[in-house]
Amino acid sequence: MKAIHRKALRDLWHMRGQALAIALVIASGIAMLVMSRATLDSLVDTRDRLYADYRFADLWAQVQRAPESLAGRIAQLPGVAEVETRLIAGAKLEVPGFGEPVEAVVQSLPDQGEPVQNRLYLRAGRALTPHADDELLVSDSFAQAHRLVPGDRLRVTLRGRTQWFTVVGTAVSPEHVYQIKPGAMFPDYQRYAIVWMGRRAMAAALDMNGAFNQITARLAPGASEADTLAAVDQVLARAGSRGAHGRMDQLSYRFLYEEFRQLGTMTRVFPAIFLGVAAFLLNVVFTRLVGAQRDQVAILKAFGYRTADVVLHYALIVSLIGLAGSALGVAAGAWLGTQLAQMYQLYFRFPFLHYQIGASVVAIGVAVSLLAALAGAGRAVLAAAAEPVASAMRPPAPARFRRALLERLLPRRSLSQPLRIILRQIERQPLRAALTVTGLAFAGAIMMMARFQDSSINHMVELAYRLSQQHDLSATFTELRPARAAHELGALPGVRKVEGIRQVPVRLRHENHSLKTAIEGLRPGGVLRQPINDRRQPVDIPADGLVLNDYLARRLGVTVGDTVWVEVLEGRRAWVQLPVAHLVRDHVGLAAYMNLDALNRALGDGDVISGVLLTVEDGQEAAVFHELDRRPGVLGAGSRLASVEALYRSIAQMTGLFMWISILMGGIINFGVVYNSARIALAERGRELASLRVLGFTEGEVATILLGELAVLVALSIPLSFAVGYGLSWYLASNLQSDLYRVPVHIPASAYAFAALTTVVSAVLSGLAVRERIHHLDLIGVLKTRE
Repeated sequence: MKAIHRKALRDLWHMRGQALAIALVIASGIAMLVMSRATLDSLVDTRDRLYADYRFADLWAQVQRAPESLAGRIAQLPGVAEVETRLIAGAKLEVPGFGEPVEAVVQSLPDQGEPVQNRLYLRAGRALTPHADDELLVSDSFAQAHRLVPGDRLRVTLRGRTQWFTVVGTAVSPEHVYQIKPGAMFPDYQRYAIVWMGRRAMAAALDMNGAFNQITARLAPGASEADTLAAVDQVLARAGSRGAHGRMDQLSYRFLYEEFRQLGTMTRVFPAIFLGVAAFLLNVVFTRLVGAQRDQVAILKAFGYRTADVVLHYALIVSLIGLAGSALGVAAGAWLGTQLAQMYQLYFRFPFLHYQIGASVVAIGVAVSLLAALAGAGRAVLAAAAEPVASAMRPPAPARFRRALLERLLPRRSLSQPLRIILRQIERQPLRAALTVTGLAFAGAIMMMARFQDSSINHMVELAYRLSQQHDLSATFTELRPARAAHELGALPGVRKVEGIRQVPVRLRHENHSLKTAIEGLRPGGVLRQPINDRRQPVDIPADGLVLNDYLARRLGVTVGDTVWVEVLEGRRAWVQLPVAHLVRDHVGLAAYMNLDALNRALGDGDVISGVLLTVEDGQEAAVFHELDRRPGVLGAGSRLASVEALYRSIAQMTGLFMWISILMGGIINFGVVYNSARIALAERGRELASLRVLGFTEGEVATILLGELAVLVALSIPLSFAVGYGLSWYLASNLQSDLYRVPVHIPASAYAFAALTTVVSAVLSGLAVRERIHHLDLIGVLKTRE
């Protein structure tokens, strides 16, 4: 081994503390990149494989009732490769031992063989017996939530007919990878299920022999989806079609699409910030680190080493640190990625997971870290090598004396001698101080961003489910009922208040914009369901006209006073033109509200409702649930508080792991920035501090001078970290906007306090480590002259 290489290893051992901190910073940045990118790529690849292997449909159309002969006409349409008909209906289930009714979507399966499209992945048990009338399959998520196994019994109420069925298996469908109830933010596996039963049994319950109410299709390669949808709608118009739609309007696919898009945004933003801060830190650290060794660079040159040899010497040190951090980061990122991907697999109910780590992702992370470190070290080495040897071996010239700005502004006696030294040191090196403050600010901003997503989603839930909704229970009817049905339910024992509502599926059109949503008709003067404005206050529904959330209005290109065409997607499929009366800020869905009486007048349906909201006496919820379950006209009932609890469980499951990983890695970077700043400051000023000790300064005063400078820089960085953290959170939120939900920029005071506390704790720990080194400062060795 060459002497210069042995020197590199000795130098690396001498700075092992700093090297470890730098390696951990590199590892954090690369681990975040590998974890995020590998998770996203694995989930996307798993989804695509599932859709291809289990023949996920391209098109769906639901009708009231259509003869099988129409399927042949649709199969002959240009662009249609294959079609399949089936039955689908809403139902309610009774699960023994569970005190609440469960809403379910029941889909038919062929009485013999597998479906052509949307095939099932059987998790447990077996397939249905051909032509069986009392067997069914349930979604695996629902079965897991209730610990159901093959052989268990369930009571199913379908269109008023009740029958007990035997669960023979659990399954996953590509249609329901994300099993979520329409209108919900997160899944609730206990209260919403997907059920499959034989076609003959279901046709008997629905009186649909020889008919279907849903058709699916796969498109031919190169076919136009829009043209095919229009053609299908035309064929099915007389059958009461609700409008054909493609994958982007299929609920599970759309949620997966938006979740992956938002995960892709976080994959770009979070690793970019982590790697950016790491690269910035590496550049600054190695610039100062090598700059403090300018005399060693000169000695190496004096002994005959070329500038290239010296550069390679420091490049070896940098590369060893970088490669160690990269190896640790890749290993940590791969392991964390498997944990995150497995968590998403449970959340999205993928039957299998194809986990992979792209070599390009690893190469990008390693290259960014090494280039940043090499650039910082190379610039400092070249600057030192450019000096004449004799000049570089001399100590740096003392800085020119001048009073600091605060010294000139404040009375002289108000500042102690150590404080004046601190202020002068910062003022003499403004660029270095600015770079240190910037690094600390970004490190603190990372800690804020780690808390941002969780707090923002909790804020959304608070607005949507606690302030906007005040009911205890909700019930949905199997079909439109007269408004007096609400009074009948209000007379049930234990019910305090009841309000009727109506949900109308519609397509809103304005100029060349078109969006599918639902208009929610609310009773005038009602208090159980009200939109909320920016000041968190209820908004009164006007006597006429639509109330739209601001996001829906922007998508349609309308404002207050404009009119929109409303195509009703049920019943007589009426077309009406309605004015926009008011806009509200809403973070969930494409919400549209209207006065219930005005909505019924506009549609010409009389005084009807599709469901009710109820408040109940304390302790009476189970009894009211039982009464609602007994009524065949009630499709399903749900508890608002139970839904909120399920939401919080889903939020904790979805965001908790990612948040704690971000906090851990952000804390490592935060500590790395502070610790390296303190250690480099000690290396740069060791001679100066030892001189002060010889002149009579106590060890505490010397520590105060060094650590006081760090404290000032930390104090300056904290307000800046708040601004940077808010800006980065705003950028992240602006990229997390979709038709399903919009993440607000909501950063609680606790997030600011957490970021500041992390920075302060890092500074204290770093200060204690440096204080120990000051205690063991070799005064004689440091003061030896180098001339």
